Amino acid sequence: MTGLTAELVVDGRVPQDPALAPNGRLLCYVLAPGSRAGDHLDTELWLTDLDGEVRWRRATADTATESRPRWSADSGTLYFLSDRAERGVPQVHRLTLAGGAVTAVTDWPTGIVDHLPLGDPELVALLAEDEPTEQDVRRARDRDDAIVVGAREPRSRLRLLDLGTGQLTTPPVFVDRHVVELRQRPDGGPLAVLTQASADLDYGPRTGRVYLFDPATGAAEDLGPVEADAQSLAWWPDEDGWHLGYLALTPPLLAAGTAVFDLAVGGGARRNRTAGLPMCPTELVQTEAAPLVVFADGLNTTLARLDRDGPTPLSQHPGHLDSLTATPAGTTVAALTGARYRPTNVYVGSPAGPLRQVTDTRPELDGVAFGTQRPLAYRAADGLDLDGLLVLPVGRSAADGPFPLVTIVHGGPYGRYADSLQLFWHPSAQWLADAGYAVFLPNPRGGQGRGHEFAARVAGRVGGEEWTDILAGIDRLVAEGIADPDRLGIAGGSHGGFMAAWAVGQTERFRAALVSAGVTDWGMLAATGENGQFEAALGGSTGWSGTGPHPHDAVSPISFAGRIRTPVLILHGAEDTNVPLGQAVYLHRALRHFGVEHEFVVYPREGHSIEERNHQLDFLRRTRAWFDRWLQG
Repeated sequence: MTGLTAELVVDGRVPQDPALAPNGRLLCYVLAPGSRAGDHLDTELWLTDLDGEVRWRRATADTATESRPRWSADSGTLYFLSDRAERGVPQVHRLTLAGGAVTAVTDWPTGIVDHLPLGDPELVALLAEDEPTEQDVRRARDRDDAIVVGAREPRSRLRLLDLGTGQLTTPPVFVDRHVVELRQRPDGGPLAVLTQASADLDYGPRTGRVYLFDPATGAAEDLGPVEADAQSLAWWPDEDGWHLGYLALTPPLLAAGTAVFDLAVGGGARRNRTAGLPMCPTELVQTEAAPLVVFADGLNTTLARLDRDGPTPLSQHPGHLDSLTATPAGTTVAALTGARYRPTNVYVGSPAGPLRQVTDTRPELDGVAFGTQRPLAYRAADGLDLDGLLVLPVGRSAADGPFPLVTIVHGGPYGRYADSLQLFWHPSAQWLADAGYAVFLPNPRGGQGRGHEFAARVAGRVGGEEWTDILAGIDRLVAEGIADPDRLGIAGGSHGGFMAAWAVGQTERFRAALVSAGVTDWGMLAATGENGQFEAALGGSTGWSGTGPHPHDAVSPISFAGRIRTPVLILHGAEDTNVPLGQAVYLHRALRHFGVEHEFVVYPREGHSIEERNHQLDFLRRTRAWFDRWLQG
């Protein structure tokens, strides 16, 4: 058995976006590196025929970013995006399986955002931004490029490509709307077109409307507004006609988790089809009959069929089940999943299970010894049932405790820990377990997996019960002799970073903390983050809500910076638009003002997620060194 190195963690390749052909035999997926070494992320498309022995082959030999594989209705052609001609500008390419030739079928100046082969074999629907005008080019050349916010804002528009003539047309519909998703009715009928008033992530998701569009006649019909952050369109037939479903945030709160909504296209009110369920929908997948629904279900995942009386569970899968794809009949599915000690791979089978693994993208991990991982069920201070994961140091058992314990809080807060392999470039349980730490991964209220009411419990009062939920788990591990109460650390990224910053302002129990891309001031985040209204719903108010003090002040870690005595490591991407760098600068200046031991690291060119290889390596090594200094020294 071998130990982990930072290089072993970040240099792996991960499967993405599996696509089953309609015939159920052919399967394609994207293989991507876990980190980026240059200016572009070079990905690959891999193909196989599932009949007989699975033998994978590369679809192309290009050095390019290849993505979004989509099959033609007859399974004879694979369409995908590739920037092989001009890096950073993806175009639609076509691979004809009969001859093996790959050709570009678009040359749009701004690149293609998404594509959908239609029932008519000569048509492909595209999403693409407008090409620059002569005035745009002249202004860019002369640097007369002042940005007027809201004016000439980039929007993706619906366009149609005629493969026979090569002509690309833009129907004169939705001209003032940003198109985000398309789905054609299974019988080859109209397209459902999901739009927003803007591409602005703060404003756009709250302005969704869905339309019908007939590609044969160009006629469009407005079906009305949809709930916030709508996505994952799916059609299905019923006795009263066609229905259109989608996932969206559960009203009236913007921070309370997703639901499946059902719209009868011929008329009728929208219905929440997952209300009251103790699990949370994450994907909706179209078939020719009832759609399939993926549910986050505690630490595991349930695959269900959306029948008239509600979701019918078909199978349960350990950990995560992501990127589901199905044949039109819905009899065969492919998805990304793994296990406690096995990384994510592509699996195929019946929706009723079991699924068989058909890829092995990280064989280099076969000889690695991992820490024992087990589910942890416990109760909050108010009696609410909770769960999480405990990972023990490599080669140790619970009887060998107590151990230094690092609690890593997940992001979101509408995220979750599932019973999957916990090994990533960011602070992860197996990376720390390899260095002798026990790691607690809590799922406090506000997250996925236990239904809408559970998710809604933190809106407007972050840092309250979710914080005591985490403490209850730590207290249990101390009482059981697993955690050393004198060697406790806490870490997290994004909302988890908020919780780490919050924790050290509430207690001196922790000897070290890591705040990665963390929220320190909810009012400032609502004003400057790309998801402002979502953050305002979590924090409870905005800075323009009168003279204050505001509700968000009472739940912002910066308000309690004068209490912090714990050494803090702050890590943040310089170009983060989700949680802007100013959040980290604010905490750094406060800790410097109060003389608190801390280290502040900014990663150039990085956003909310760290992508460059050397930065990921630094992140891993710096994290472990920080906790070693304060918990092992």
